[in-house]
Amino acid sequence: MKSWLAALLFPLLALGAAPDDLAARAARVHREAIVVDTHEDVPDALAEKWADIAVRGATKHFDIPRAKEGGLTAPFFAVYVPASLADRGAARLALERIDMVHRIVADHPADLTSAASVAEIRRAKRDGKIAILMGIEGGHAIEDSLGALRDFQRLGVRYMTLTHTNSNHWADSSGNFFAPRFDPQAARVHQGLNGFGRAVVREMNRIGMMVDVSHVSDETIDDVLETSRAPVFASHSSCRAIAGLPRNLTDDHIRRIADKGGVVMINASSIFSDQASVDAVRAALDALQEPAARILARYPDDPKRAQAEIDKLIDALPPRPPVPFTKVVDHIEHVMKVAGPDAVGLGTDFDGIPDPPAGLEDVSKLPRITEELLRRGHSDEDVRKVLGENFLRFFAKVEAVSRSLAGEPPATDVLAAPQQD
Repeated sequence: MKSWLAALLFPLLALGAAPDDLAARAARVHREAIVVDTHEDVPDALAEKWADIAVRGATKHFDIPRAKEGGLTAPFFAVYVPASLADRGAARLALERIDMVHRIVADHPADLTSAASVAEIRRAKRDGKIAILMGIEGGHAIEDSLGALRDFQRLGVRYMTLTHTNSNHWADSSGNFFAPRFDPQAARVHQGLNGFGRAVVREMNRIGMMVDVSHVSDETIDDVLETSRAPVFASHSSCRAIAGLPRNLTDDHIRRIADKGGVVMINASSIFSDQASVDAVRAALDALQEPAARILARYPDDPKRAQAEIDKLIDALPPRPPVPFTKVVDHIEHVMKVAGPDAVGLGTDFDGIPDPPAGLEDVSKLPRITEELLRRGHSDEDVRKVLGENFLRFFAKVEAVSRSLAGEPPATDVLAAPQQD
């Protein structure tokens, strides 16, 4: 069959395939693929309630049995450091979480293996093991130290999300949308990256640490794209054109990240996927502004207690029904339409989200994404790209840039006078 005719007919054949044929094809594609998820908050979930991840139900969204059912090859465990620990022992907590990840892997040598490179991910697939990688979530974890950044890299961390919901001393966040009073202007401390922030990005390039722009402000993304010598990515974000959450990416940023060789890894949260959910959650949070203000007035000298009381108000809000998992696939397709099939992957945020969609409740359900993409007419090759090959191509480029900078000495920039958030 001529190539042009095949390209025309195969999507039509896929759309007309019998359900059993489609299911069998999807099972084969998923089984053979390398499946990467660049953001899972497993360490934080286990720190809250310890469990053996070999046992089903260890966390809400992850354990070894469900990871195997989901065909997961390489999850990145997030080394999440809460904004409340900025300037209050952030690096120590990061080290404790990294130690936890190493202990988890060491305790399950038959099923898990530590990985920190593209080659090690591919080797894990060949060996039938799950490759566990790490990414730091929240640049305040390095405590404004390039030496600490390098030490985290030596311990196996391969990406860093430059901010969390807080702007730190060198990069602006998109802010905390999930607060009763959301003021994005309050997060505009530096109007993007300051000089030290640019030094952080350049040093990450040198040592082969991927630069993650999830959580950061639009201005910070602009500065990162201008500064970085390597491709960059968003480890767990979706599309603002579909769901207008500030944490999601604009079409312009999606295109520019792709043009630089990067990828957008799609978040599985219902609110990240659906505009009606965004609107409903924002309205519910706005209604808490008065009681939140009263709590702040009650505890003017105890911000930690005040925040705990406000968190109780937020936690008491009635949960919204989950959206169908096909909404997540809509975001995958949107990136493909905006920036091409090489620009997208999976960054579910499992164990960091309270609202996974119906049909994608945990890692065991990842094959449903494969089947839905095939049902919509995407080729086996493009689906394999979404599942992991796009990310591996991007990661390999970051590794190549690092090798090209091997002769560059370690950066010695210092942030002498940190600004207050």
